Amino acid sequence: MNKKALVVVDLQNEYLPDGKLPLEGIHAALDNAARVIADARAKGDLIINVRHESATADAPFFTQGTDGVRIHDTVAPVAGEAVIVKNFPNSFRETNLKRILDENGVEEVTVVGAMSHMCIDATTRAAADFGYRTKVVHDACATRDLEFNGVTVPALQVHSALMSALAFGYAAVVSTDEYLAG
Repeated sequence: MNKKALVVVDLQNEYLPDGKLPLEGIHAALDNAARVIADARAKGDLIINVRHESATADAPFFTQGTDGVRIHDTVAPVAGEAVIVKNFPNSFRETNLKRILDENGVEEVTVVGAMSHMCIDATTRAAADFGYRTKVVHDACATRDLEFNGVTVPALQVHSALMSALAFGYAAVVSTDEYLAG
């Protein structure tokens, strides 16, 4: 039997329109992630919630003890679900994520969350590098406009470029509807 885990990465209040790092499409991503989480719970899949927190108390965002670091109510963990606090984009770095996956015999990891170009990218690549079959539910993820060399890259292009790179060699990249149809 293929043991599956859903890793819910950084769906925190800091990314809402009134947060310090608002993301394009965050509400749609939250709604889709909630659907994926409900499905995983119904199937008895392992759910691991990841929450980013700055390592220092004076950080400009994801500041310890603030409402910004709270996981959004739409996707809040329930009793018995693991919550991992991380300080780096890669959810595996200096956390017990791999140990939890391995102790539960997980073979397939599905990733949802934020930001597509940072923590989703880093976590997905690490999961694949550790040998887990990996999926990303692209419309349960969100990002923001970026700037490079004086050019603003719209969030949709950032997200699309990143998802196409992950699909090229690291993960099956699917929509929420495709994932649920399964």
